This record gives sequence, C-alpha cells and structure tokens, in this order.
Amino acid sequence: MSKLYQKGQFFSLKRSLNLKGNLINLEEPIVMGILNVTPDSFYDGGRYHQNDSIILSRAEQILREGATIIDIGGYSSRPGAEHISADEEKKRAIKAVELVSKSFPEAYISIDTFRSDVAREAVTAGASVVNDISGGNLDEYMFDTVASLQVPYILMHMRGTPQDMKELTNYEDLTGEIIDYFQKKLVQLREKGVADVIIDPGFGFAKTIDQNYELLRKLRDFEILDVPLLAGLSRKSMIYKRLGLSADEALNGTTVLNTVAIMNGASILRVHDVKEAIQTIKILKYTYS
Repeated sequence: MSKLYQKGQFFSLKRSLNLKGNLINLEEPIVMGILNVTPDSFYDGGRYHQNDSIILSRAEQILREGATIIDIGGYSSRPGAEHISADEEKKRAIKAVELVSKSFPEAYISIDTFRSDVAREAVTAGASVVNDISGGNLDEYMFDTVASLQVPYILMHMRGTPQDMKELTNYEDLTGEIIDYFQKKLVQLREKGVADVIIDPGFGFAKTIDQNYELLRKLRDFEILDVPLLAGLSRKSMIYKRLGLSADEALNGTTVLNTVAIMNGASILRVHDVKEAIQTIKILKYTYS
C-alpha cells in the first residue's frame, strides 16, 4: 500500500514552500490556478486578454475557490503556438501581475515564462514564483536570475520549443531520461543557491499521448529527487483526444487524472478549474485520512 494511504497520513513527503517569507505547507497538495493573458492559449486563449476587469474577476475567482497560487502567463506554450517577442510578452504579463498584485496584495503569484528578463520584471511587479517551461534551456541567464531573486522555481521538462516540440518525442527510457534531466538541473540550481525547486514532468511537452500516460503511471519514480512535484494535466489533449472530445468537455477527465496524480505523489495541481481540484483534494483527504 502506498504511503499516501497509511491511516492519518494523506501525503507522504513533509515539505514546505517559502512564498514571500511565509512557509506554505505541502503535506497536503495545493492548487495553482491558471490565468492566461494570451489571445491563443489552447483552452482559455482570449478570455482574459488585456481587459483589466476580466483579469481581476478571474484572479478573484481563483482565490475565492481556494487556490494558493495564481499562475499568470503571457506567452502561449500550446504546440505550434506563435512565437512572440519579449516586449509583447511583457506588455501582456507584467501589466497583469501588477494589476493582480495591487488588487490582491496577499496573493501568491507565479509568472509563467522562459525569459529571465520577464521573470525579473514580474517579481519586481509582485510575483513570488517563476514557472519556466524550458527548465532554463531557452534562456542561459534564467538560473542566475532566479538565484538572485531568491524565489521558488518551477523546473519543467521539455525538449525544443513550443513550435517544434511535437517532433521531439523519441525516448529510449522516458522516465529515466526525464529523471536524469532533473538531476542535472537540480545540481546546477543548488550550486547557484536556489533554495526552493518544484519539478514538473511536462505533460504534453515533447511527449505523445501514450508517453503522457506512462509518465503519469510512474510519477512515484520522481520521489527519488526529493523535491515537490507539480502536475499540469488540466484539459490537455491527452484527455480530450483520447476520449474524442474537445477541451471544453475535458473537465471530468481532468478530475480523474488529477486524482491519479495526487495518489502518485503530486504536491501541486496546476488547473483551469480550481473549485473542482480543491474538491478532489478534500475528497481524497476525507477518504484516506
């Protein structure tokens, strides 16, 4: 029986996360709510793009429904998405971070970017986490920047870029190669003094649908790295394509996969649907505590 199900112990690894000087308990999973200020993200593109009142309404909803972190992104990372300049990304994301930070000063904000200059400006504007889909591979200054900012860093696995990652899915040992990738990156980050690192295996990023499910089944293998694990499964194509649905119809499938992710050791769920993710965590806690 997994450690998760030992009576009185909902989550097996006792960890915390330092956000703006506050220790956030990760003994039970927490939720990160997605706020994309892009016109072309795969599910919510254009819903919150450059409209202050809608951005604030979405941020308020994320917090009201129980999320610990609001993840703000201005660069669409869906497969084949249009590449935009750093200036355009800043125009979208920094404005949103400033707006949310001023309106909800107690909120914890994550900036979803692979660019170190965007990360630095976002933290100055109020963000307290850097969420990097590229694991530092697309900006050689990212690790040094995060070290100097002294904020938690979400280290994701991806090959290539959003524009070409669909062609880079050839692995001999999927889980083993990703663990090796994380081990090397964690050494670099620790040498630079980054204290809090969360790993994200990168569901949908340079992985086929079958590879995504293999990764989900083997999430417990990542416990060897002894860092918190984030699962970003929300409404992704591994759900709706497998079921012959659209992303709009993929909430139920998302809840199922979030449940599996928690049972396999995820500490953070990155989601579009915060209320349902919180309910998932509560039901699992009630069932196995």
